[in-house]
Amino acid sequence: MLGTLGAVAATLLLAAPAATSAVATASTTDAETVTVDRTVRQAADGTVTISGTYRCTGATGAVFISSAISQGDSDETQSIGGTRAVCDGGTHRWTNRGTAYHTFAHGRAHVQAIITELVPQGILLVPAFHALRDQDVTVAGA
Repeated sequence: MLGTLGAVAATLLLAAPAATSAVATASTTDAETVTVDRTVRQAADGTVTISGTYRCTGATGAVFISSAISQGDSDETQSIGGTRAVCDGGTHRWTNRGTAYHTFAHGRAHVQAIITELVPQGILLVPAFHALRDQDVTVAGA
């Protein structure tokens, strides 16, 4: 249950406006990074695949890598998947897949990837951000 809830919470964080008073912030250092591969794949059935690498440390709660993609001048951003992360200080690959509700044109797009830890505080799970990456990418066929 926590895995599903955590993935949903991480996905919602990308679409929600920042509420700094309710959000814990983890210390982001060179030891904590997330990268995004320069090519995003979109299959004929609309499945979008975004991938990259990550490294994080010191997590005590559930950790997820969420990603979102946008294209052109549109303010519309679509969340794509959520992957459970292991924060052991090593570099790992991540891949998020999801079916887009609209087709992205092949070409330039923008991806944001975030490593988010859900830290228990009382009866709540509060997000703590470990790393963020904003990157221009190219959408191509699968």
